[in-house]
Amino acid sequence: MTHEQDEDGRGWREAAAEALYGPAGFYRGPEGPAGHFRTSVHASPLFAEAVGRLLCRVDEALGRPAELAFVDMGAGRGELVAGVLAALPAAVAARTRAYAVELAVPRPAGLDHRIEWLAEPPQDVTGLLFANEWLDNVPLDVAETDPDGVPRLVLVRADGTETLGAPVGGRDAEWLARWWPPAPEPGLRAEIGHPRDDAWAAAVGTLARGLAVAVDYAHVRAARPPFGTLTGFREGRETAPVPDGSCDITAHVALDACLDACALPGARIVTQRAALRALGVTGARPTLSLASSNPAAYVRALAEAGAAAELTASGGLGDFGWLLQPVGVPADLLDAPDTGS
Repeated sequence: MTHEQDEDGRGWREAAAEALYGPAGFYRGPEGPAGHFRTSVHASPLFAEAVGRLLCRVDEALGRPAELAFVDMGAGRGELVAGVLAALPAAVAARTRAYAVELAVPRPAGLDHRIEWLAEPPQDVTGLLFANEWLDNVPLDVAETDPDGVPRLVLVRADGTETLGAPVGGRDAEWLARWWPPAPEPGLRAEIGHPRDDAWAAAVGTLARGLAVAVDYAHVRAARPPFGTLTGFREGRETAPVPDGSCDITAHVALDACLDACALPGARIVTQRAALRALGVTGARPTLSLASSNPAAYVRALAEAGAAAELTASGGLGDFGWLLQPVGVPADLLDAPDTGS
């Protein structure tokens, strides 16, 4: 990398916003996110079923309101919200108003007619807001320490070539000082996360009562990655991040900073492994006796155990962070028993 001001370069936040959500942006492609990477939603219907059980617990905590909202932030092509609706008990589904919030694409053809398709989350709703791998695609700027020990904004051209720009200042510097203190060694990086803090606080602010959940690749202040996490994905493989619309551009989320941005009691961060196990996704293998008494049921149970293992795996999806933010409901909803209502 050179260390001269690049007149043609832009900060990663601006460049990634256009590359992902602009007129020719990556997320506007017809194949959708599922054509390029595998999220928990795409891995198994067990994930949507678990989120449906969580929605039922929220419903109970709210006293079974006449209208129960389920808000899917960053809905992609509506896979999660459709799966949740399909998994709900009929009595709960009849009271559920489902929203898919997606900025990049119009409503997909054939989507369940009960799902409302929005570019912004609905305001003043009561229920569950669920943001699965949404915050990691909220664009942010990147800082890198120069040879003099000064953190500078990383600028990028459309071909992915980077240069160093002006020293980091203002709110960017304040956020780094608190949440990702710049290292003095040249070449070390930090990702400036306040746009995600703002996005999460705004999303939580749309709930009158209920629970907001953000699920994502995450790190906390005590263990920030020294070279950052900004990367690209294309056709199922990690690739260099190039802001030309040809690939996904993503970075892990400082979930502890997002938690702090809401300033509401009861928030906590748990692993996906712990969250899904609390919601009944254990990955336990069926007993061998079932293989002889009911071979078809054994094969189904074995496949389900394999899918559950993928969703909860160490070193994989199970290590994702779940940021749980209750709004006017008990903080222990994840640990509450299922009612089957």
